[in-house]
Amino acid sequence: MANITLGKDNNHSTTEIPNRFIDEYMAGANGEFVKIYLYLLRCMNAPGCSFSISATADRFDHTEKDIQRALKYWEKMNLLRLEYGEDRSISGIYFLDSDAASPKNDAVPLKKADTPVIKNPRPEEYGCENRKAACGNSASLPQKPSYTADHLAAFQEKEEVRELLFVAESYLGRPLTSTDIQTLLYWYDGLGHSTDLIVYLLEYCIAGGHSSLHYMEKIALSWKDSGITTVTQAKQNVNTHSQLHYAVLKSLGIQGRNLIPAESAYLETWSKELGFSQDMITEACSRTILTIHQPNFEYTDRILRNWHRQNIRTAADIRKADASFQAAKTAEKSARSASVRTAAANRFNSFPQRTYNLEQLEAELLNSAH
Repeated sequence: MANITLGKDNNHSTTEIPNRFIDEYMAGANGEFVKIYLYLLRCMNAPGCSFSISATADRFDHTEKDIQRALKYWEKMNLLRLEYGEDRSISGIYFLDSDAASPKNDAVPLKKADTPVIKNPRPEEYGCENRKAACGNSASLPQKPSYTADHLAAFQEKEEVRELLFVAESYLGRPLTSTDIQTLLYWYDGLGHSTDLIVYLLEYCIAGGHSSLHYMEKIALSWKDSGITTVTQAKQNVNTHSQLHYAVLKSLGIQGRNLIPAESAYLETWSKELGFSQDMITEACSRTILTIHQPNFEYTDRILRNWHRQNIRTAADIRKADASFQAAKTAEKSARSASVRTAAANRFNSFPQRTYNLEQLEAELLNSAH
């Protein structure tokens, strides 16, 4: 196909877009986020242009939270820096040098920004209150229902549900299927998770390379079972799990790969079902390597279950159990040695013994002298 020539026949005002944004950032971003970034550039190049989150939301038929989410995304990509007022509302937006930014590393420190290009004359409220969810430890988790068309229509009348579905579609990078929507509504309605908590779950899993809602649902169920109701609690849970994950990898000498789901399930059992601390779990891993010289989760599981049966919960308990084991081993060895000595003595005494008549021996001796 022949090349297409591009040209223009007007001198209208224009908005300059950095080539690097087009080459490295645009293709990997959600389309709605790209729109917001381009609109910010437009505002920057328009003298006297004012910007507010509410007006931008109206312009693009989004919610204010959608706009805030787009701004935060570009901040993570190091193309923007956001400033906040005392009420945690966005009060300023700074464009950063896209040539100095790194789209592949969110942890790169932000460089000093130029003069602020956009200020909110009347800062908008940041975020919204979480939906209260009655969620606690439960022996049996709620069954996954099948929502009817009427149920779905009723749910989508709620703004927070519409936002949730939009965000999920943005993170997954594809239209939601009816099964996807049923799953998300189950987390929201059946498990009682707030939309903020579900959005964090999506962010956490997508960032970790897991885009399967089936995978995410296992975590959602785990959070429900653990009584996790807020994003703060979820972050603490994630940090604890991550620390245990890497501690086990290190203790077992596993390098160059992550744990597979079956192995991760062991960690969940050891920490949640059996209630062992990270130190106890890593000690069991170390003993596995010292004993069989290779990582083996089944062997480690046997060690921990044996400790659980004996109510061994701390390092002091381990030392006490080790001392008892060594004492029993020494006693058994001593008993075996004593048994060997007794058996040897018995073998000596078991030879046939002769009986002698002393008077007869004396007579035989006298006769031999003659």
